Amino acid sequence: MQLTFLGTGGAQQVPVFGCSCQACQRARQDNRYARGPCSALLHAGEEKILIDAGQCHLEQRFAPGELSRIVLTHYHMDHVQGLFPLRWGMGEPIPVFGPPDSQGCDDLFKHPGILDFQVPFTPFEPVQWPGMTVTPVPLQHSKITFGYVFRKHGAPGNTLAWLCDTCGLPPRTLAFLQNAPLGNLVLDCSHPPGGTPPRNHNDITQALAIHYALQPQHTWLSHISHGLDNWLQKNRLPASVSPAWDGMTLAL
Repeated sequence: MQLTFLGTGGAQQVPVFGCSCQACQRARQDNRYARGPCSALLHAGEEKILIDAGQCHLEQRFAPGELSRIVLTHYHMDHVQGLFPLRWGMGEPIPVFGPPDSQGCDDLFKHPGILDFQVPFTPFEPVQWPGMTVTPVPLQHSKITFGYVFRKHGAPGNTLAWLCDTCGLPPRTLAFLQNAPLGNLVLDCSHPPGGTPPRNHNDITQALAIHYALQPQHTWLSHISHGLDNWLQKNRLPASVSPAWDGMTLAL
């Protein structure tokens, strides 16, 4: 399997409109440090799976028939906004999977166009796709949100967990993941450590606690804010934890 980060920022993105902090100035001067909405493309054999659809201009980025399916963590706008123009395209339907959120986002369910919304996932119930098993796990966010565990068939150690957006982990999800040895963990980490407890996204303290609890081979931080980017320029992470960057590709 191979994972390419299409975006590693939050809804605010980096650089932030009107901000002149060091991280935002760096991102304006060097596009390598810019962060778009959190999203990734997972390659597994012939499968190309888009994880979240907050990137704009998906209809220009991908050719008809290129995406095998789309997997959504939740229906906040910064994770689905790319679907709105894509749905009015032409050609074969694109299967879309996600959590059981009856509200969705705006009128996507009412007017799906070429988007073929599937029966919602059931927590902890594995689904078989070509070459892999996918298991949804509940996360803690302001809207019903699932993370996903992708396990390649025939390679137990080749396992990827995608846990964005979340603030901590529900006890059952934590216990499940502790019993599922992880190769790579992509983990929500939006904030530097601070005095105010975070509400919808991990800060670095929570993210490191999850990393130590799950013991993956490597943790990649995503959904990163300009505040955390500023903190990362002055502080070091453990050797097995790294910030992800837009365009980065992992050979899993």
